[in-house]
Amino acid sequence: MSKATLLMVDDDKAFRVSTRALLEDDGYEVLAVRDGQSGVEALRRGGIDLMLLDLRMPGPDGLRVLEALRAAGEDVPILMISGYGTVNSAVEAMRLGADDFITKPVDPDALLARIEELLARRPRLEMEEERGVGPGGLLGASESMRQVFSAIRRVAPTDATVLIVGETGTGKELVARAIHELSDRRARPFVPLDCGAQAEGLLASELFGHVRGSFTGAVRDRPGVFQAADGGTLLLDEIGNVSPAMQQQLLRALQDGEVTRVGAVQPERVDIRLIAATNTDLEAAVAEETFRRDLYYRLKVFQIVLPPLRQRKDDIPQLVAQALRRANAGLDRGIRGLSAIAMRQLMAYDWPGNVRELGATVESAAIRCDGDLIEPSHLPHEVRARGGAGGGSAAEVGREIRYRPQPPESEREAIVAALESTGGNRTQAARLLGMGRTTLYQKMKEYGIVNEQ
Repeated sequence: MSKATLLMVDDDKAFRVSTRALLEDDGYEVLAVRDGQSGVEALRRGGIDLMLLDLRMPGPDGLRVLEALRAAGEDVPILMISGYGTVNSAVEAMRLGADDFITKPVDPDALLARIEELLARRPRLEMEEERGVGPGGLLGASESMRQVFSAIRRVAPTDATVLIVGETGTGKELVARAIHELSDRRARPFVPLDCGAQAEGLLASELFGHVRGSFTGAVRDRPGVFQAADGGTLLLDEIGNVSPAMQQQLLRALQDGEVTRVGAVQPERVDIRLIAATNTDLEAAVAEETFRRDLYYRLKVFQIVLPPLRQRKDDIPQLVAQALRRANAGLDRGIRGLSAIAMRQLMAYDWPGNVRELGATVESAAIRCDGDLIEPSHLPHEVRARGGAGGGSAAEVGREIRYRPQPPESEREAIVAALESTGGNRTQAARLLGMGRTTLYQKMKEYGIVNEQ
């Protein structure tokens, strides 16, 4: 029995023949075609587990075929293969939905390893996304966060510069760390720098380092974050706060791959993958001529936009559960959850500080809580004032089910508690419990649990 069925689309006959023989010898069933249209037709007939797609072919090239397949909803893993490999083509392929990219001449062991990893990754990713868990432990089952997770996985294997855009508290550094951890640079340093927190006169030293005596207080040679991140990933957070003069120095460093320490003459070579993050509208800053257009396009090779929490409120129960686990661990507490009314108030609040504010709110409530259940009285005034009773009338609030005083170790009681905490919303309860909705429905039936409002 074959391991899986692979579809190879490549106009190079010699490569098709030799690669097909390699794959079949390794136990795969292989269908090989020579052009993009034939590949699309073969894929749509079904039964394909993975597609190997050449970048350049007569007729529609690999990128156009990839784009058409993803636009049509085809989600089969696609490994792009090309003899014309560049960073730009790899980034474009990942942006359009490729799962990985490899260049000719192809090392047989590397090709087999990539295929095996992609085939193994798909079921794992599907299971994690069903639970709302993304790369690097990021949480969210909303469509907007699924798009973020997909973007992270696409760009991470490349060396492309990434621009992460999002309001304060949305998790931009977590996204940058996830990209680093999924990249080939993960064994090397990840170095973050908040450009907005640095005094203008000292930012050059923080970025590029300095030599002894170059300014008052420079008592020894010191490397900057570019040198510290050599071989790894550098995150420049709040890049929109950098002055025009410093923007010019950054642009030169990115173009040349060299930095010069403050007070030094000779430049130093550095090999970094740059990720920039901002909560400002850089495109507007470019139009206002406060941010360099050439630097903006250098940073925006691949852009990821993080949604604010108010636009993905269905993710709140899962984020609350994570924050409560951390609060219990840090405070040595055993709080079981939130009352249904408290959860509804969290759901109704708009969270201007986003996920960071939500986490701080849960921790604050846990400190105030003197029992095993967080109540509305434990929440900050602004949450209670703006959240109200979560949109329910006084009569509806009076009918809210309370937690039963039974041991939380029981799976049945954990399910009951989650349902009560989310006001009977099974989708949100499933996310709180870290299980799929189908699994929750099955367990509710098994335990005879009925939503009683």
